[in-house]
Amino acid sequence: MGRLTSLIGIIKDKISQSRAAIVSKPNTISLHLALLRATTHDPFTPPNHKHLTAFLSFGHSSRTTAAAAIEALMDRLHNTHDASVAIKCLVAVHHIIKHGSFILQDQLSIYPTNGGRNYLKLSNFRDNTTPFTWELSSWVRWYARYLEHLLSTSRVLGFFLCSTLSSVEKDKEDEKVSALMNNDLLKEIESLVGLLEEMCKRPDSLHVHGNNLVEEIVGSVVEDYLSTMNEVSTRVNEFKERLSCLSFGDSVELVYTLKRLEDCKDRLLILSNKKRVLIETFWGSIDELKERVGKEKVYREEKRIVSFGRRDKASESARFGDRVLNYGNSVRFSSARFDLNSFPLLVL
Repeated sequence: MGRLTSLIGIIKDKISQSRAAIVSKPNTISLHLALLRATTHDPFTPPNHKHLTAFLSFGHSSRTTAAAAIEALMDRLHNTHDASVAIKCLVAVHHIIKHGSFILQDQLSIYPTNGGRNYLKLSNFRDNTTPFTWELSSWVRWYARYLEHLLSTSRVLGFFLCSTLSSVEKDKEDEKVSALMNNDLLKEIESLVGLLEEMCKRPDSLHVHGNNLVEEIVGSVVEDYLSTMNEVSTRVNEFKERLSCLSFGDSVELVYTLKRLEDCKDRLLILSNKKRVLIETFWGSIDELKERVGKEKVYREEKRIVSFGRRDKASESARFGDRVLNYGNSVRFSSARFDLNSFPLLVL
């Protein structure tokens, strides 16, 4: 069955490439052929990196050419009913985010102009050709959701997360984060945690384990995990510097976000065995911040209670002083403890 599927896929690819050579405009033939070669019907083999590089090269010329490349990619993604083609189109999208030129990334970010949930429109994707393609369809749906979260988080951060281009600006990241308002900093860390949560929702599919195509996707997501972890760490360190400046509401929201992150821990640890020291340091930092935020909340609550108690005691002393002053002309106290002149000291 696998051999038959591969043979059928090869035939489909040949037909698609022949049609592209006939139908495409002369100035876009090479673009469409590069895309077709990078998104074949073979369900067992990842896209050839040479073909992906050839497709991404169209983002190094003009904005018009880059826009045509994104439009061609999205058309192929939305018109196919083949799980192999769909998932390879998503791999191409991921490569644009990670390795594409600025022009190509820019065109991806504005297609469509509204973006947001179901950006890639694959939430209902199903390929029921075989049991394998049916199971691979669940990876298509998850991978699309993950990339939608990645694009959404990138919009919140103001740069393409996990991009090789953004790493050049890494030295400026700490300065940028330190200039953020508390609510903006919270918004960024919440979006990053949401991306990590989506990583944890990858399918537990039995029949696709060992599939090279799926393994390559998981490998790319693991790289994103390490990059996202670094971005979270930067913001966690900034929150440590701001604990005394956080409002009660911000503290509650931060603890809730950290709790969501902790709920992902076991699943994320399974995702990668790389850089164990870095990962352990990361989770230790999360625990430390959560504990410090908790102590700060307790300290503020105790301080508020003590302050409230003092105000209440002071008001009660004032009321008692008023009563004594009202009846002082008719009642004399022999004890010095009730001397009216001593009341100001008691109030203090």
